[in-house]
Amino acid sequence: MFEGLLEPLFGGLSIASVLLLSALGLAIVFGLMGVINMAHGELMMLGAYTTFVVQNALKKTAFADLYIFLALIAAFIVTALLGLLLERGVVRYLYGRPLETLLATWGVSLILQQFVRSVSWQLVAGIVLFCLFFFGSLWAIDRRADLARWRNGLATLMFVISSGIAITVSNILGATYKLAATKPWFGTQGVDVTAPKWLRSGLIVGTYQLPYTRLFIIVLTIACVLGIYWFLNQTAWGLRIRAVTQNREMSSCLGIPTKTVDALTFAIGSGLAGIAGCAVSLLGSVSPNTGQAYIVDTFMVVVVGGVGKLVGSIVAATAIGLVNFVISSNAFKPLVSFSADLTAIFDFFATSSMAKVLVFALIVVFLQFRPAGLFPQKGRTVDA
Repeated sequence: MFEGLLEPLFGGLSIASVLLLSALGLAIVFGLMGVINMAHGELMMLGAYTTFVVQNALKKTAFADLYIFLALIAAFIVTALLGLLLERGVVRYLYGRPLETLLATWGVSLILQQFVRSVSWQLVAGIVLFCLFFFGSLWAIDRRADLARWRNGLATLMFVISSGIAITVSNILGATYKLAATKPWFGTQGVDVTAPKWLRSGLIVGTYQLPYTRLFIIVLTIACVLGIYWFLNQTAWGLRIRAVTQNREMSSCLGIPTKTVDALTFAIGSGLAGIAGCAVSLLGSVSPNTGQAYIVDTFMVVVVGGVGKLVGSIVAATAIGLVNFVISSNAFKPLVSFSADLTAIFDFFATSSMAKVLVFALIVVFLQFRPAGLFPQKGRTVDA
């Protein structure tokens, strides 16, 4: 009896932890800022690739069995910095314009996917040279007051010159070092992240084994939720974030740096996506399309839970995870064995893909009765 309940309960919580971990960053960015970040899945993908790189870097060292902890830190830092760059370079110009934000971040997601497929030493050298020459020249021009009237023309000229230098040097590198410089680091094929030795077995309960990787993800999810709750409620910057979320104009009048709060919030949400990517890399191969497998689920969790509510995301992720597992594992089959028609229906949905279809249909029906989700919406969009 206990083992019969343990399997669906653990399976559901396992799916829920993955859903919540992947949705946590989106709940902050979408829920608190009202920004529809379609590149969230690709930030998860970059976190997973960061884990792969850290694993290979520490493979033959004394830290080989502890690489996962260093990978979590590295994934958070890499994706947080990228999120900060995305907010400063793209999103900050589009606040209050959700459609444009959606399209812009979707374009960024496509760029990131192709970047991972194509990145090589030749490409990296070209990008670094272009950034050094172009942004360095802009920095120098901005420091010369006498050149202010010619800034746009000089920027266009430096763009052309910087592009020419970057393309020429990268071509020379490719011709000189050939495959060593032009071969993609990751390519289009998936790469595998091997769990540390202490995560490869499982906890045996009766005849059922709880995989340590799943238990690790559950613990990691709990730690992230508690960390975010503490940050938002017990720190000065968390108080500023909540203040800007509730009333941006009043917060600005009181001296809160709203632009810094925006950048910090986006960076934290992106960093959480990197941690989620590190976790999901333990569950399967990592490829440029990894993020696409999670982006729809994460939006479902945030929308069902109610935009702007952390507890809503927790409840929604748990409910969706449990329902998904119960349907895909056909746990209700013994209860409907008296009817051949009902048994056939449950058998039809007893796969992961069809279970997701049924869960999505149930969510659509649910939103007809509670369009604001389990908890009411609070955020910048409400103020607008």
